[in-house]
Amino acid sequence: MMGRRWLLPTGGPDVRGLINMTQAVVHGRSSQTAARSGESTLGLASASDQEPASAFTGASTNTSNTFISALSRPMAAEPECHRRVLFVTTEIADFIKAGGLGDVSAALPRALKPNYDVRVLMPGYRQLLTAGRPIVRVASLPARHELPACEIGRLLCEDGLIVYVVLCPELYDRVGNAYGDELGVGWADNDIRFARLAMAAAEVVNDPALLDWQVDLLHLNDWATGLTAGYVRWLGKRYVPSVYTIHNLAYQGIFPVERLPALGIPATAFHIDGVEFHGQLSFMKAGLSYASHVTTVSGNYAVEITTPALGCGLEGLLKKRALEGRLSGLLNGIDDRWDPRTDSHLSPNFGINDWHGKRANTQRVRRMFGLAPSGGPLFAVVSRLVAQKGLDLTIEVTDDIVRAGGQLVVIGQGEHAIEQALVEMAARYPGQVGVNIGFDEGEARQIYAGSDFLLMPSRFEPCGLSQLYAQRFGSLPIAHRTGGLADTIQDGINGLLFDDMSVQTYRATVMRAFDLFRATDLFYAMRRAAMAGRLHWRQAVIPYRRLYADLLTQTAVQSDNVMARR
Repeated sequence: MMGRRWLLPTGGPDVRGLINMTQAVVHGRSSQTAARSGESTLGLASASDQEPASAFTGASTNTSNTFISALSRPMAAEPECHRRVLFVTTEIADFIKAGGLGDVSAALPRALKPNYDVRVLMPGYRQLLTAGRPIVRVASLPARHELPACEIGRLLCEDGLIVYVVLCPELYDRVGNAYGDELGVGWADNDIRFARLAMAAAEVVNDPALLDWQVDLLHLNDWATGLTAGYVRWLGKRYVPSVYTIHNLAYQGIFPVERLPALGIPATAFHIDGVEFHGQLSFMKAGLSYASHVTTVSGNYAVEITTPALGCGLEGLLKKRALEGRLSGLLNGIDDRWDPRTDSHLSPNFGINDWHGKRANTQRVRRMFGLAPSGGPLFAVVSRLVAQKGLDLTIEVTDDIVRAGGQLVVIGQGEHAIEQALVEMAARYPGQVGVNIGFDEGEARQIYAGSDFLLMPSRFEPCGLSQLYAQRFGSLPIAHRTGGLADTIQDGINGLLFDDMSVQTYRATVMRAFDLFRATDLFYAMRRAAMAGRLHWRQAVIPYRRLYADLLTQTAVQSDNVMARR
């Protein structure tokens, strides 16, 4: 330990409590990369209403701004009246959640409410029907092509958020998750299921009398809602602007071209500037082609998806959208529910500098997973168990973690092969590694609160919310420098980053965490910075409000021009 010192990123903020630590303790084995390239200060933004700068300008100082929309230009003033926004999604954390989309769908409409009348439209899954909240039927929609007839119900959440529910039991009232059965196998009729949702949204737009509520703007989310903008165009009755948010480009909704007639997609839409993708139908491509503006969930990811490496075959279209000023990277946030001082799942609650309370949660997690008492660091994985998340790397370094005196807990579900590999890993290290295949929100929160480090070696990560939750609960994320992880983690300040997606580099960064853990003062200083620096939806919502206002103003101007020509 003698002669080592911690290298802080040169582009990071002047964080009190860290500055006095630069002499001591640990030389970051990979921190020289952070020292060479500045990081966004977004991860340390206060919970004020200040606008997050990197929502407009990208992830870091060495990232080109060419591909992050024209949101950096002056935009129209926000409307004084409450314009009406239909937020179309397949998940909402209140009732059903498969990933980050569920959290965003629960938080963003509520964050927008002071300025916009936002209502959610989503499928009537069994989880909603059995949630115990009344659903009032307000409209009926006829069958179209092979899309069955359905009804629309109105569900009022406890806080007043209105959720319109597409009621079609033959499509949605099933055991499983939003997209597949209990084993994670996608439903064979997902094209019909989500085309019905998209068509319902388009019908609501076309007929303001249907819900006695006229939609001014559509906000669509991920592949399953992508056809909505297309249906609005093809039905041709009424135009409204639309925002299409990519939460994960890797999931695209690809189906055979023969499905076009069944879904009511005109043959004239099957071309390179429409729904065609390498000879097949792509729901994602429909959203990218027909929406007014495309967003994704971090500035860095907005750049990455315009490259062959992470563009998933759509990089050409996305680069075109960027050059047109129609692609933006807008970071997600977290809300007041993520507060260790008040979270009912924690015992005890704790805040910054209450490390006794934090340690009590650590011991609780050890007992939950049957781990032996230990004074070493507790590492955690809270994740979907899929190849994207780099869990093969974590399995490779588990032996190093245990031999160095650390312990590991894992919660999540996903691909069977990964689940099995993790279960076998836990069997090799009884009392040191605990694995729970499944997901429970309360248990996940306890793990964030009890762990010292959260492992996120994702191959790509559009935004990531786990690192924000972990930071808020005093667990330092260890992550691959990609997507939203690079936007929200500052190496050596509120977490640790590594560049090369290899076992060797990941192992070195994990070993660096052990050095940090032993450097008590620095470790606590970083923990303070992480807990104080959450990105709240109060900031994250600002660029969405401005984007909505800009699109609504453009639409009004276009309408005025049409009227003038008449």
